[in-house]
Amino acid sequence: MTSRHQQWTRLRRQLWQPPRAHGEQPRERVVGPLELFYDLVMVVLVAQAAHHLAGDLDWHGLGLFAAVFALVWIAWFNGTLHHELHGHEDARGRSVFLLQILVLVPLGAFIPEAGGARGVAFAVTAGVLFAVLAVLWLLAARGDSPEFRRPSRLFVTGTAACAVVLAASAALPADVRVLTWGLLAVAYLTGFAVMIGSATPVQAVALSVTDALTERFGLFIIIVLGETVTGVVDGLAHEPTNALTLAVGLVAVVIGFGAWWTYFDFAGHRRPRPTRASTVQWMLVHMPLTAAVAAMGAAMVGLVEHSHDSRTPTATAWVLSGGAAVVLCATMVLAASLRVWHLDRGLYRPGVGAARPAPLVLGLALVVLLGVPWGLAVAYRLSHEGESAAEEVSAAEHQDDNRR
Repeated sequence: MTSRHQQWTRLRRQLWQPPRAHGEQPRERVVGPLELFYDLVMVVLVAQAAHHLAGDLDWHGLGLFAAVFALVWIAWFNGTLHHELHGHEDARGRSVFLLQILVLVPLGAFIPEAGGARGVAFAVTAGVLFAVLAVLWLLAARGDSPEFRRPSRLFVTGTAACAVVLAASAALPADVRVLTWGLLAVAYLTGFAVMIGSATPVQAVALSVTDALTERFGLFIIIVLGETVTGVVDGLAHEPTNALTLAVGLVAVVIGFGAWWTYFDFAGHRRPRPTRASTVQWMLVHMPLTAAVAAMGAAMVGLVEHSHDSRTPTATAWVLSGGAAVVLCATMVLAASLRVWHLDRGLYRPGVGAARPAPLVLGLALVVLLGVPWGLAVAYRLSHEGESAAEEVSAAEHQDDNRR
C-alpha cells in the first residue's frame, strides 16, 4: 500500500506540477504543439477582427479593429509570457491553456459585432478572460522569492484591473466603450514597459527574451500572415475569374510574401540585446507589426473585388499602403533592438497610397517598395560571401607561401 501510494504521488507530481518559480524557466527549449494550438486559436480571433475590418474600411472600423486587436494581442502576450515563465508541459499546463481557449471561443464569436449589438457580451467575456489570467499569475506568485514579489504583485494587479475595467465597460455607450478599450490597452502596455524598465538586474535576467519566446513571436507573425492569403482567396472566390482579377490576387499574395520576407530577413528569430529597454522595444513593437499584417489581409479583399476599377477605393488604398509602411517601419524599429544591429550594420542601414492608382498598379508598386529591403538583404549576403571567399583564398595563398 505504501509503495502504491508513493507511485501515485510521483505520478501526480509529474502530471500536475506547481507553477515554475521566476528565474527557473529553461533558457533553451523547443516550442511545443500545445503552444502552437493556443496561437492558432488566438489567430482565429485576429482573423475575425480582420474580416470585420474588410467590410467596414473607414475610420470607425479602423478604430474598432485597433481596440479589439490590442485586447486580443495583450491576452495572447499575457498567456504566452505566463507559460514561458511558469508553465510546464503537463496536465496542469494543458488545463491552463484549455481554460483560456474555452473563454476565447465565445469571445471570438462576439468580435464581428463588438462595436454594436454584442459589445456588452464582448466586454464581459474579455473581463472573464483577464480575470482567469490574473488568477493564473496569482497562483504562480505564491512561490515567488522575495526579489520577485513586487513585479508579480504589479502584474497581478494590472491584469485584474483590466478585468474590472472591461467588465465595467459593458455599462457604457458603444462608442465610449470602444474608446475605453483602446485607452485600457495603452495603459496596460505603458504599465508593462514601466515595470520592465524599473526591474532590478536579477528581475531583468529572469524576464529576458529566450529562444523559445523569439520562436513564439515569429510563429504568431507567420500564422497572421496566412490571413493575407485568406483575404486574397476570399476576394477571388466572390469575383468572376478573369486575367485581371487573377493578376491582382497573385500580386496581393506577393505583397504578403514580401512582408514575411522583410520581417524574417531583418528581425525574425533574432534575440534583442540583453537590456531592459531593448526587451520592451522588441516585445511591444510586435503588436503594431502584427496588427498591420492583419489589416493588410483585410484590405486585400477589397483590392481583389475592385480589380477592374480605374482607381483603388480610398479606404483600401490607405489601409493596404499604410499597413505596408507600418510593417517596414516596425521591422526596422525591431531590428534596432537586436544584438546583431551593431554587428551587421551593412544589412541594417538604410506615398503610393494617396495617389490611389488602379489595383494592379498599387499592388505592383507595393511589391517594388517591399523589394528594396529584399534586394538589400540579398546584396549584403552576396558581398559577404564574396569577402569570405576572398579571405579563404588569401589564407590559402599565405599558407602556400609559408610552405615554400
